[in-house]
Amino acid sequence: MNMIIQRTIKLRLHPAPEQSSILTQAIQAYTDSFNQVSAYGWTHKVFNSIELHKATYLAQRDQFALPSQLAISARIKATEALVSVKALLRKGKKAHQPQSLRCPIRYDQRSYGLWFDRSEVSLLTLQGRLRITFTIAKHYQQYKTWKCCCADLIQDRKGRWWLHVVMSKDIQEIPPNDTDNSFVGVDLGIVNPAADSRGKFYGSEHWEEVERRHAVLRSELQSKGTRSAKRKLKRTSGRQRRFRRDCDHVLSKRLVQSMESGQTLVFENLTDIRGKTKLKKAQRKRLHKWSFAQLQTFVEYKAQAAGVSVVFVDPRYTSQKCSQCKHVSRSNRPEQSVFKCRVCKFTCHADHNAAINIRANYLQFKGLSVNQPIVAIQGNISFG
Repeated sequence: MNMIIQRTIKLRLHPAPEQSSILTQAIQAYTDSFNQVSAYGWTHKVFNSIELHKATYLAQRDQFALPSQLAISARIKATEALVSVKALLRKGKKAHQPQSLRCPIRYDQRSYGLWFDRSEVSLLTLQGRLRITFTIAKHYQQYKTWKCCCADLIQDRKGRWWLHVVMSKDIQEIPPNDTDNSFVGVDLGIVNPAADSRGKFYGSEHWEEVERRHAVLRSELQSKGTRSAKRKLKRTSGRQRRFRRDCDHVLSKRLVQSMESGQTLVFENLTDIRGKTKLKKAQRKRLHKWSFAQLQTFVEYKAQAAGVSVVFVDPRYTSQKCSQCKHVSRSNRPEQSVFKCRVCKFTCHADHNAAINIRANYLQFKGLSVNQPIVAIQGNISFG
């Protein structure tokens, strides 16, 4: 059985000055169209794509002079935003009318063309098609033979133009193996980025040191409060965000490479953990900086290509429960990294114990027996 995997590659566009002006005009008209359709849907409580098309299409064509493909694309993006807002409202969360200051133009296969052999793209604008040269990073060369799907035209804060192209490929789907040893539990943490039920730890001590330096610098800049300090704080925040993203890419790659095709990674479902957990101020700060969702997303798409499944289980009591006798108590964890059961006296690293419990919870849900040997890990941790 075949399955489709997708990757997004980034092309750096190099438009001439007059071409850049045309692109700016197109993206502004596209943004205005998106905002107007969103305002109509929000005001009239219309969230259906067909109804929005009937109510706004002709007006968008006349008012903003958008080609039909771009007018339809803007309406589709507005519909998606409205549906997302509606879902938030149903959950009782706060939500406002979708609005964009600079909405990326979404192109389909009829409104853009891409030629890797001559490093050129063709983009539909308000003044017809533009042919623009581009450069591509070495890492993305591996996707040049894949099939081109939709693409988004983006202008960053520095005025640079990018085309984010979705590439797809058919691969042979590998069914998951249901034997006990094919399931690996993974505990994600702030101090130790990841630990699995086999006793492997993932991450780097260097990452924690970099995060500490960023925190100290951020605190110093915030206390100054000058205009130059605020400008530097903005630059520092960008570097910190990119550093975390790179760490999550490295970590997810190591996790997936440690698995074989047909095996399954079991994670905790940490959705809404920030709102459910009661912590002290210092702990809340670290929790809100924790990019677990980004890491899990990276693991999912990398695992898909490697034939590895990813599943999620309830996270309750995984760090308090003894993986041997199942006794649950907060006092089982006297220190951040130490787990010591008050009943059976079993001792091991707390993150390893939690990973074993995560795996056991999923096996119990699947109706399989838990027979993985437990290896007590204490002392210094060697990161994989």
